Amino acid sequence: MRLPDHKEERIRTNEEVEQIYLDQNYSNEVYSGKKYFIKTYGCQMNVHDSEEISYRLETLGFEKVEELEDADLVILNTCAIRENAHDKLYGFLGRCKHLKDTKKDLIICICGCMAQEERVVNEILTKYPYVDIVFGTHNIHELQDMLLNRVKGTDIEVYSYEGKVYENINYKRDSKVKAWVNIQYGCDKFCTYCIVPYTRGKQRSRKSSEILKEVECLKENGYKEVTLLGQNVNAYGKDIEGELSFAELLESVAKTGIDRVRFVTSHPWDFTSEMVDIIAKYANVMPYIHLPLQSGSSNILKLMGRKYTKEEYLKLYKEIREKVKGSSITTDIIVGFPGETEEDFNDTLDVVNECKFDSAFTFIFSPREGTPAEKMEDNVSLKEKEDRLHRLNDVINKYSLIHNEECVGKTFKVLLEGVSEKDDTKAFGYTDHMKLVNVKGGLDYIGEIVDVTITDAKSFSLDGEIKK
Repeated sequence: MRLPDHKEERIRTNEEVEQIYLDQNYSNEVYSGKKYFIKTYGCQMNVHDSEEISYRLETLGFEKVEELEDADLVILNTCAIRENAHDKLYGFLGRCKHLKDTKKDLIICICGCMAQEERVVNEILTKYPYVDIVFGTHNIHELQDMLLNRVKGTDIEVYSYEGKVYENINYKRDSKVKAWVNIQYGCDKFCTYCIVPYTRGKQRSRKSSEILKEVECLKENGYKEVTLLGQNVNAYGKDIEGELSFAELLESVAKTGIDRVRFVTSHPWDFTSEMVDIIAKYANVMPYIHLPLQSGSSNILKLMGRKYTKEEYLKLYKEIREKVKGSSITTDIIVGFPGETEEDFNDTLDVVNECKFDSAFTFIFSPREGTPAEKMEDNVSLKEKEDRLHRLNDVINKYSLIHNEECVGKTFKVLLEGVSEKDDTKAFGYTDHMKLVNVKGGLDYIGEIVDVTITDAKSFSLDGEIKK
């Protein structure tokens, strides 16, 4: 077992790590015919990490399967944002154990953000000894090496802090229509409730020249849409002297001529007027903005370390609405943060009623080990938290349905991505405003951007038909 000391620097030098990372000359015969199953929890960054993991596994000869029972290798790519993420992982590990009882050679791997938590690693070692490999967010490049040089017991490679940013990474992308493009890793904001800076490390931006090369390559290969991806995407470039700002990068990506450009997730503190102007200027920069609020109370925002007030958020929101005509804005909101009073919660409802968000991801606060908020007095009862979440969701869903109902009878350009999960006679796709549309008669147009007339609206999706 290899368990790096969390107080040590990296075991290998940057040069050694880089050689491992860039060396693609692995034999594809070692695991030829073997099957792998990968389950991804959490954010878009985890999804994109899984695309890299899949590529690395397939260099060794693995083939992907969709059913756990068919697998010779199980990869669980974990999230650490919410407390119930741990419960989900440990519950699924129970299924894996039952499978391993019948398939003795089954390899079980845990990776992602939870693998960066020392408590989780210790729990795995003591309670889940049948887990074979654990690797962290900074150790994806070690996966092939770990599989080729497996030792008895649980093999652990988790670096305490981040390494270099590497370019020219290969991915097995889940889609042939749209693609994630990492522009930076980690985050320097240190919001008091957030574990990301501890699991993903400090902010590291990629070179803009390499990002643009990747976008150009995707365009040449027929991709219609790219999403610029970062933990705090609009802080891009602030850690590299002389690099482009995010607004400048966004404009450069738009100028490649790719059909659609999106970005997630932005922080209101780093959202500039220049960014808003670029979104308004270029038709291929989608008028969809995810702008996390977290709370409508300036008191709670200060406790959260968010660096803006309720009034500053609303000023930015209004600027976007005024400049980016017909824009769609979604958000994140946490209820029940330590110290949140009924008055604070009503401030959040006031903001929601003023902004009338197209939709929102809403959460009950749960403390994450190692964050400043963990040490705050959690003085809001679970009953109060659940009540506030229910009341908030009622308001959010009301506006979501209103926005969707306003779409009925209108025609939108929709990028069709695949077959609808609920109805295999329909294709699904997204409008430029990021609204999910199930399209009757769209199966022959998958991979294309088509004009769709909306025929019916639900709270979370739309139905439509291709305009002839």
